[in-house]
Amino acid sequence: MAETVFKIEKKKKIENAYLVGIETSSDEALIANEHLDELRELVDTMGLKCIGSEIVKLRQSNAKFYIGSGKVEEIGLKAKEFNAQCIIVDFDLSPSQQRNWEAACKLCVIDRQEVILDIFAARATTREAVIQVALARMEYSLPRLTRAWTHLSRQSGAGGTGGRGEGETQLEADRRIVQNRIAYLKTELKEVTKRRDVQRAKRTKSSVMTGAIAGYTNVGKSSLLNALSGASIFVEDKLFATLDPTTRLINLPPSQSALLTDTVGFIRKLPHNLVEAFKSTLEEVVLSDFIIHVMDVSSRSVDEHYKTTMLLLKELKSLDKPIITVFNKIDKLENVVTKARLRAQYPESIFISVRTGEGLDQLIKKVEEVLLGDSQFCQLAIPPDQYDIVSKIYKHCKVLGTLFENDVMIISARIPSSHKKLFEKYIL
Repeated sequence: MAETVFKIEKKKKIENAYLVGIETSSDEALIANEHLDELRELVDTMGLKCIGSEIVKLRQSNAKFYIGSGKVEEIGLKAKEFNAQCIIVDFDLSPSQQRNWEAACKLCVIDRQEVILDIFAARATTREAVIQVALARMEYSLPRLTRAWTHLSRQSGAGGTGGRGEGETQLEADRRIVQNRIAYLKTELKEVTKRRDVQRAKRTKSSVMTGAIAGYTNVGKSSLLNALSGASIFVEDKLFATLDPTTRLINLPPSQSALLTDTVGFIRKLPHNLVEAFKSTLEEVVLSDFIIHVMDVSSRSVDEHYKTTMLLLKELKSLDKPIITVFNKIDKLENVVTKARLRAQYPESIFISVRTGEGLDQLIKKVEEVLLGDSQFCQLAIPPDQYDIVSKIYKHCKVLGTLFENDVMIISARIPSSHKKLFEKYIL
């Protein structure tokens, strides 16, 4: 099927944005400001300049605008004073609320979800990620098509007998185009997912333990994978720099290895349809044997980030796996009290700096402990005609010693329970 290019509307190039945060009765002012700061980072990643912002106190939601109509008009006037070309709100707007905002403010109005969708669209690189983003954007756009058409011009029918009669509206035509596109993308995604499942199955058959690096966006997950594997994965100090899962082999002393995958970063208020859209990426977390949960120790929102990640891991049903809690960017932390508090609050955690290398040895030892956590001591007898199995033993087990008895190699090793079946017939 030829790719259909659909455009909701032709807009002037938007460069400046006015941001609107929200403080509910259950929120503290500090939390509201942190959420607005995060929206500012998202807007910066999107490539727009924030030229003004404010926080609205919400006591009760409004069906028409979400917040009060008087406040909406006031925000519209302020945005125009700042010469903003767009208003971006830090909450989700329904299609009708979005239309009402634009009619009242006479400006383009988008919500947090649309910002994240735009960032994902700009950052997706693999075929799977591109399809996932396109599908999420189409499903988001479908109920909002009326933004493109303030009037519905019907096709004129030919007069007299045999005329075509009343034609369909342009809106209906566009809705059909988008629905067809959604169906096509879903079919494409199934095919791409099948190919990824085949790749995943090959990794599973290799019997190599797998781990996933999870955590809030922009905490240094890709940098950590680079440091542990010696790879050169793209790294940038922006939210959602990595969308596509990247898997690399890491070597652990003395002779072990594991596959480690860098996953898409989590974020507060991540729209549920995006969790669904990137389920194949997040499945790397679900299917992994262990998780390295990375946090930015220098962030003042580190506790909030921990809660967000735990909630998403719970949604993915992955809290039963071994989780190694890692605080990165220790070189940026000047407050020793914060470190002491976090160490007391998370006693099993590891403090590292990917930039300086501090703590990486401790993390590698911890990963090795997790891999061998359920292992048991065994002696294996390898016949001379099956020495090819020795390399697999060295790869997946911790070899403690070797000796020969009549050309038979006797290997003493700790074997993880996940690999015991592979070597069962050789165990003495």
